[in-house]
Amino acid sequence: MDRVKPPDIRLVEKLGRFDKPYWSVADLQKILGYKSRRTLLVTLHRLAAQGVLKRIRRGIYRVSMRSADTAVLANLLYRPSYLSFESVLARYGILSQIPYTVTLATTRRSKKTTLEGTAVEYRQLRPDLFFGYRIEKGLEIAEPEKALLDALYLVKRGRLSLPLEELNLSVLSSGKLKSYKARFPGYVQDALAALQ
Repeated sequence: MDRVKPPDIRLVEKLGRFDKPYWSVADLQKILGYKSRRTLLVTLHRLAAQGVLKRIRRGIYRVSMRSADTAVLANLLYRPSYLSFESVLARYGILSQIPYTVTLATTRRSKKTTLEGTAVEYRQLRPDLFFGYRIEKGLEIAEPEKALLDALYLVKRGRLSLPLEELNLSVLSSGKLKSYKARFPGYVQDALAALQ
């Protein structure tokens, strides 16, 4: 005789069918079929207390058993955005220091937040500078050449401090750098020339 699965296991199995890193309360209400939002919120609170769900921030949850990439979550929670600046420079070995903050470019207002104990910073770029990124494993991420130019743009505007003399530019494509830099203001192009 089959044993009936507890509601928590059924919930995890149901959510596991979707390839989604997080869930809003509205998503969960639709998927789980709760008519009463109040009942749903009580259930979500109980499931978070039991460790079945993890509350990322107010109204946003993920299944605890699934690992979450903070950069992917940050990218999805504040749109449009893409991973850039120190995060990408460190990832490609251009910057030797490992940043403690996940840094993303956005056309929206700059802001700082914390996701699952990790500092996240969104830095505003002009809409005409919002290009030069690709999707990699569900994450929108700047090409390394673009991340360097994004960083120089903020350095020259006094909004970012970076050890420019320590950057390893040998991994960058000179063709991409040339193409991308043409779309940036002259002061960024001058800063790049001084590095090369």
